[in-house]
Amino acid sequence: MKKPLLTLAAAAALFVFSGSPVEATPFKSKEPKVLSVEESERLLEIESKVLEIKEMDLPALSKEEKKELKNELRSLEKEAKAFRGTGIYISTGALIIIILLIIIL
Repeated sequence: MKKPLLTLAAAAALFVFSGSPVEATPFKSKEPKVLSVEESERLLEIESKVLEIKEMDLPALSKEEKKELKNELRSLEKEAKAFRGTGIYISTGALIIIILLIIIL
């Protein structure tokens, strides 16, 4: 009972994940993003502000002040990420294969 089911599942997986021939394009190396003077100055301001917040005595602050600092840190982090523009991208096929491997193991 298991052997035909396993064979069918393997055949279905091969059919689903088989690719069509595609012309290969040359690999383009990712060039680092060049920041303008204003952007680099803003990143330095963000870094100094974060260091200033880390050096603060947090237990002495009230609950509302801690909440404001937390929101400020989040907004600074979002702004810095926008300047850097980095991220991780995974294709759908790779994601499916990773999930299947996790389930099998």
